[in-house]
Amino acid sequence: MSEKVMQKRKWQTTIALSIIIAITYLSAAITNFNFIDGLAAFPAAIGWMFSHLLITQESLEKLPTILGKLNETIFMSIAATTTAAVVSIFLSLMGSKTTSVNGFLSTFARFIASVSRNIPVVAWALILLLSFGQNSITGYLALFVGTVGFLTRAFIESIDEASHSAVEALTATGATYFHIVNKAVLPQSLPQMISWILFMIETNIRSATLVGILTGTGIGYTFDMYYKSMNYNAVALVTFSIVIAVIIIELISNYIRKVIM
Repeated sequence: MSEKVMQKRKWQTTIALSIIIAITYLSAAITNFNFIDGLAAFPAAIGWMFSHLLITQESLEKLPTILGKLNETIFMSIAATTTAAVVSIFLSLMGSKTTSVNGFLSTFARFIASVSRNIPVVAWALILLLSFGQNSITGYLALFVGTVGFLTRAFIESIDEASHSAVEALTATGATYFHIVNKAVLPQSLPQMISWILFMIETNIRSATLVGILTGTGIGYTFDMYYKSMNYNAVALVTFSIVIAVIIIELISNYIRKVIM
């Protein structure tokens, strides 16, 4: 690599870092955030956590209730992800350049994916809360809509990355559209699709906790209830249960990925 190229990259890096520092400083100035005060608050915050967020014998008595709400959240996340995956497969087939039937359907599918993906799940929960109220359906639909957008986009990319040779071979033999999709497209894309579905299950379990606070359901509502009543020992148990559940789900997902990929 020539000295001129290295010098150019050095200048680009310097400029980029300068811009980041300037934006950070400007943001802090606008919001009246003091970095020194923020860093100084860390020891007190950590000390508070170790003194209040302790799992006690009294809080362990609430474990059956907490696990019941946690199971509700996990199964709602799985249901929202799997049903959204079915819808996303059809939208991705319409949106992909490889399997698109016509330009209108392709544009429509990509538009649906873009809208539902770019609006956060929490925002969807707030929007749906006005129509459906505080119940499990609201939480399910919020996760469902957000997942449809993400999975549709991911599935479209998976289909587009698949080899076109099998598609062209079947097309040359006069195979129907559904036969091409079933025999050439889905078999190549399915492992990657399953991997994305597993990823969204993990993500939705985390998101469902926050959505539950808004919709009054699942483990999120339990966390919010204990937090507002200042029962920090129970809050610690809820938090610990969520962390353990997410780790277990992630380990299972990683194992399944190793098997199918």
